Formats: sequence, structure tokens, C-alpha cells
Amino acid sequence: MSSAETIADALALPGAPPADRPGFAQSLSDGPAGTALLHVERAQAGQGTWSRAHSWLTAAARTPASAADSTGLWCGAPALAFSLGCATSYDSARYWQALTAIDEHVTALAHRRVSAATRRVEAGHRPAFDEYDVFRGLTGIGVYLLRHQPGSSALERILTHLVTLTRPARDDRLGLVPGWWVGHDPHRTHTPDFPGGHANLGVAHGITGPLLLMARTLRRGITVDGQADAVHSVLAWLDQWRQDGPSGPWWPEYLTLGDLRSSRTAQTGPSRPSWCYGTPGIARAGQTASIALRDIARQHTYEDALACCLADPRQLARLTDTSLCHGWAGTYQTAWRAAQDAINPALHTVLPPVADALVRHVSTAQGHGPGLLLGDAGTALALTTAACDAAPASGWDACLLID
Repeated sequence: MSSAETIADALALPGAPPADRPGFAQSLSDGPAGTALLHVERAQAGQGTWSRAHSWLTAAARTPASAADSTGLWCGAPALAFSLGCATSYDSARYWQALTAIDEHVTALAHRRVSAATRRVEAGHRPAFDEYDVFRGLTGIGVYLLRHQPGSSALERILTHLVTLTRPARDDRLGLVPGWWVGHDPHRTHTPDFPGGHANLGVAHGITGPLLLMARTLRRGITVDGQADAVHSVLAWLDQWRQDGPSGPWWPEYLTLGDLRSSRTAQTGPSRPSWCYGTPGIARAGQTASIALRDIARQHTYEDALACCLADPRQLARLTDTSLCHGWAGTYQTAWRAAQDAINPALHTVLPPVADALVRHVSTAQGHGPGLLLGDAGTALALTTAACDAAPASGWDACLLID
């Protein structure tokens, strides 16, 4: 029995939800909506049963799905809709009625959130992560709309706002800063080390998340005014802040006001090679954007950076768990997706050792329980990709923007 099968069997049925977390059911991160994706993927691929998938989807829908303004792709109605969408197929009526019912609430949420972001811009205030990021922000909501409403005005409005974020903004206190400069620190608090906030470069909460969405839509011919220029602008920003070390290029996780004014990062070396903040996620974003722009030279640069990162034992030694967010599973899934688009054969060379490391660490790690982002469900999904060497049948990894 494979490791993925063992995990799937251990997560056969959902447990009782925690009483102190009313939104737990519709959490992609650690709730049933996320764990359901493991069983949905296995059922879609003919490796598991729909009864298991249905049990988890039923648990995810046990409480009314919230479309409150605090929800996004990874929580609330959009999360449940994403999971249901992965379970649907054009040759079956399975879950279409439920998806249609929730879909209109996600659309209305998207319009409200863009309107709120527009008012924030007009007031001259800085954004927070939750305005634009993958988890609760407009980028994540845009991922859902791209899958289910690619021609919608809601997606058009999201892309238009993300284009706005790529332009410099003049702040009364800070002067000229990037449009995505947030007014808090990376932990959403206010500390003396981050006076005035910071500019984040990671996929999870930084500008490379919007870059991925803009690039992916551009590749599909879905564009708004200024979108190609916005992609160029973010790539130029990444060029400016790329650091060239002995083990290849890398990028800082974030920039403080001091970094911005001195044009130097205080970070002294590469972060752990993860999806959320490290070179794999940023390189996949740069590669995708380069492909969208048909920039072969720049595509080589990002693929070289990823290949060097994954061949560096010192960087790989910084991976301490098997999770999707910042562990071996997310690193592998991101690298696998990048390799499928690569013109650099080195990415295919470094993949098998990363897959072997993922399997080895899973066999020695203690179980982390249910959950997609930090739990065993996400790990099992990456193991499935490694074992099959094929794209997910359900498209589950669209929630990471790497597909």
C-alpha cells in the first residue's frame, strides 16, 4: 500500500468539528472542505470511492456557507465552491446543483470586495493582505472565477484592481511605495521592526500571487487594460530585488521601508525552498509570467533559479515538514508543475530526488491529521502526483495558483 493510500485510509471519515470554530467546515486549510480534495482527487482518478469524497463534502456543507466579506478562496463559501467544483465533471450531474446555488454568492462577494478595495484606494489608505492575497483576498477569489466564470465582469473587475496594485502609490507618511505595500508586518501586526508596513514578495501573501493570476489569465487571452504592462512591471520589480548567491538566484521574503530606501535587502540568504515564500513559488510565478509574455530568456532565468535551488542540499535541509504550505509536498508539487512547462531539462533532473525526499520524510514523520495546507491530506495529494507523474484529475492545486 502506498503512503498516499495509507493516509487516505486514515482520513476515511471526518470527525466532529471543533465547537469553538463555526467556520471550520468551510476551511480549505484544515477543515473538511480541504481534506475532501484528497478523496475527490482519488475518486476522479479512479483510485478511491465517491462515498468517501461525499462524506467529507457533506461535512464541509454541514453548516451554512458564509459569504461574508471576510471570506475568500480558503474559507467560507468560496472554499466550499472550490471543492465542489473539483468534484464536478461535464459528463455527470454530480454536485452541479449545489455548485450553481453557491456560485452566485461568490460572484456577489467578488463585486463587494472590489468595491471596498476601490474605496480604500480612493481614501489613500494602504491595503492589508486580506484585500488581495491568495487565502482571503481578491487573487484567491479570482482563481475560483477563472475556473467557473472566466468571462465574468467579476473577474474583470478583480484583474483591473490587481493591475492598479502594481503601480507605485504615494503615501502621505511613507512617500512613494509599491501599490501592494501593506500597512502591517508579515504577521498582520504592527511592530517597530516594520515602521509603516512592508512589501511582500511571496506567493501566499505577496505580489507574486497576483502575478500568477494575471499571468494565467493572460495565457488564456483574458485581459484588461494595462494587464500586460502590470506583469512586466512586477517582473521588473523581481529583477531589481533578485539576489545572486553561490547556489543560484533567490529573492527576499519581504522588504521593509529601510530596504526600499536603501535599495538593499537585510535578508542575508535564501529562505527555505517553499511554495508560500521561497524560491519555488516565486520562480513558478516568474516562469508563468515569462511564458505569458513569450519571454524565453526570462523563462530560462526563473527555471535556472528553481533548478539551482532544488539541487542545493543546504537549502533543502531547511525543509522541516511535509506540508503543502512550506514543506516537501508544496515544494514538490510546485516544481512538478514548473517542470511540465519547462524548456530547461534540469528541472526534470532534480524532480526525482525531491520526490524521494518527500516519500522518505513522510515515512519517518508523525501524522499531522486532516487538513490540506499543513495536514496529511495535502501531503497525500503531492504523493499522488509523484506516484502518477500526471496532473491532478480534479485540478485541486489551482488553489495554490501553480497549475
